[in-house]
Amino acid sequence: MSLQQFISEALSPWMKKDGPDSDIVLSSRIRLARNLEEYKFPLLASMEESYAVIKHVGDALTQEEFDLIGSLEVFQIDEMKTNEKRVLVEKHLISPHLADHSKHGAVLLDHDESVSIMVNEEDHLRIQCLLPGFQLEKGLNKANEIDDWVEKHLTYAFDEKRGYLTSCPTNVGTGLRASVMMHLPALAMTHQLNRILPAINQLGLVVRGIYGEGSEALGNLFQISNQLTLGKSEQDIVEDLQGVVLQLIQQERSARELLLDESRLQLEDRVHRSFGILAHSRMIESKEATQRLSNVRLGIDLGLIKGLSGNILNELMILTQPGFLQQYAGEVLTPDQRDERRATLIRERLRLEEGMDE
Repeated sequence: MSLQQFISEALSPWMKKDGPDSDIVLSSRIRLARNLEEYKFPLLASMEESYAVIKHVGDALTQEEFDLIGSLEVFQIDEMKTNEKRVLVEKHLISPHLADHSKHGAVLLDHDESVSIMVNEEDHLRIQCLLPGFQLEKGLNKANEIDDWVEKHLTYAFDEKRGYLTSCPTNVGTGLRASVMMHLPALAMTHQLNRILPAINQLGLVVRGIYGEGSEALGNLFQISNQLTLGKSEQDIVEDLQGVVLQLIQQERSARELLLDESRLQLEDRVHRSFGILAHSRMIESKEATQRLSNVRLGIDLGLIKGLSGNILNELMILTQPGFLQQYAGEVLTPDQRDERRATLIRERLRLEEGMDE
């Protein structure tokens, strides 16, 4: 597959599938940080050494197919255009750090984009598995199988006492970062998040925005993940996160029921007003669009809006980001041009969805 095929569609194939509790947990991610024994870590490596890592990893992992993921394609970051990198970030296939700060990095992708292996980010390898809904255990099992397959071809930097050696001390040990992307509009509307999020941080977990560290929590979407790996087993890390996520799911469902019972008219007005704006506006900024889409997604999940699937909103959350808008336009757009195209795209996509339902 070419890079254009990977960036041409907003929804990755894995995102089109349903998962457990997918009305609240949009996706689960398992990421493993690994380094190669015989090479300097990326932060200290020269350009020649970085390219040598890419070649070594690419040669080792693309010579044969692995039953679990099929074949992998290698794409070098410095051969991509700026907007191509932005699209891959918007699809969560690479990190903002790899796109913006790694001059000599690469990414290996499988056909349905549920697996990506970043090369020369903060570590030599960042093995990432993505699954729809709340599936951390399944994601961990899949990541471990891929990790075992990779280790048959490459030698990791590993210490018997400390575990896997990484650039950042918070990843030493298992090198595992487990995370979920959650849609929590009712908790936001009922002003409970101000109390809940600090409590989550005190449990050793981190709450971030949609694109991870340093990003804003747009559209009531929050990424919740473990913070430390040293001294904990992979199973303990996942179980701790699962326990918190289960509580959040319960609290979000309770908040939704509360809104329906005590503020139904106001909720219906908010949901349908947002749908009306999305269906008829001629210009709309990214921040407003994601908030309106969040409201409409809540309306769909609660049965207040009929004839639209949740996936159409997942698609529009990605499709209306700056990278995708410019990818479809085939040119660099000014902010006003992006706002106009965003509004047009949303109107047309909603109209198409309604037409398909008739």
